[in-house]
Amino acid sequence: MDTSKFKMGWMILAFDLPTKEADERKSYTTFRRFLIEDGFHMIQFSVYARGIISHARMQTHIRRIKMAIPAEGSIRVWYITEAQWQRSLIYHGKPAKEIPPEDIPQQIQFW
Repeated sequence: MDTSKFKMGWMILAFDLPTKEADERKSYTTFRRFLIEDGFHMIQFSVYARGIISHARMQTHIRRIKMAIPAEGSIRVWYITEAQWQRSLIYHGKPAKEIPPEDIPQQIQFW
């Protein structure tokens, strides 16, 4: 990735974790809580998204994810720009009702 051309966008994370045994379900719950505490929001079951403001911040979150992934987990991470995110199509229910994608979270600035 060309970090000099990095634009604000979204980090999308999809995961598959086993949940047959009690210890696997506990690992799943622990990982899911980690994602939420790290600022991710569930957009589908096992698919989470987080607004990203810089390439360095994305690398920080990737390092955290790599440390938190359960032993039997499989994770895929994508980065998409805000423009790509806004072009996504979201449908709910039947008959299908189209809804707009979420806005990127506002950044708090300290002076």
